Amino acid sequence: MDLRTLRYFITVLEAGSLSRAAGSLYIAQPALTAQIKKLEGELGVQLFDRSHAGVTPTPAGVQLYDDARRLLSDADAVRERIQRLPQGPEGSVVVALPFLLASLLMGPVLAAMKKSHPRIRVFVHDDLSLGVKKAMLDRRADVGILVDAPQVEGLQCQPLVREAVYFCGHDVDGTVATMLRQPPSRAKAARKKATPQPRPEIAFADAVVQPLVLQSRRFAIRRSVEDAAAALGLQANIAHEQDSTRVIRSLYLSGAGFTFTPACALHDQPQPRPSWVVARVKRPDLLRTYSLATQAGRPVDAATQVVMDALLQEMQQMIRTGAWEAEWLGPGPRSKADA
Repeated sequence: MDLRTLRYFITVLEAGSLSRAAGSLYIAQPALTAQIKKLEGELGVQLFDRSHAGVTPTPAGVQLYDDARRLLSDADAVRERIQRLPQGPEGSVVVALPFLLASLLMGPVLAAMKKSHPRIRVFVHDDLSLGVKKAMLDRRADVGILVDAPQVEGLQCQPLVREAVYFCGHDVDGTVATMLRQPPSRAKAARKKATPQPRPEIAFADAVVQPLVLQSRRFAIRRSVEDAAAALGLQANIAHEQDSTRVIRSLYLSGAGFTFTPACALHDQPQPRPSWVVARVKRPDLLRTYSLATQAGRPVDAATQVVMDALLQEMQQMIRTGAWEAEWLGPGPRSKADA
């Protein structure tokens, strides 16, 4: 005896005829008759009195009708309760990452998460690199992307991406243009029309003495620039120091000076103009490494794992398509774009 057979039985009793019931169930009458006889055999009772006018239920048939309706109603309620259960992981996840990387990465990630896992709520904490690290150590974030922090006590860190730092700004008088060098691979890249030509390069010693627009030493890029300059016995030529990224952008776009910017921020550059310079810094390379951080000793729940997977997938996709000029260091095959 199964639910389908009980539904057949109820339909026959309510129709008062095997032929009418067969028509409403869209099955052949002999098949329906066989199902009713099988049910009677399993129960050991006769459920219908049959005549040329149709069928009428026996007392056993009336009792089964009442019981079967309750059984089917309960089965429908069970189905509805199961279907109302959450489908897939759900919960809230806080992601902490640097300002510039958040601008590149989180829009596509959040849009994809909304479609694939609408029950997971993602909150973004974008901050300075030091602020991101502190948010993770204070357990205010479930997952973080740290800058140049391969190991941090209390956190589980996995290197994911390495990117270069670029020198950019308006070369109003053409001075910087004379310092640029095309990388040796340019000719080879030019033969492959589908491959974007690599950007020109500039020696760090030439770049750091230009009038610079930079943030204070609270910012990782400023510290990297000054540390590299000190190693060469040079001093950074700071023309403007502002912590606001909007003010910094406004300054170098107006030609007030040049700035150093990581590859993840190149997508936010203005439309190319003859005076606009974007060159990779060389001798020495200025590189940044991003690591994925979680709380050490605390299992990653299902919702956080989904968010982590979405972050990694979007990073790899951006590097693979050239939207982010960086090198993938994380799990899986390595991909590289001008890093």
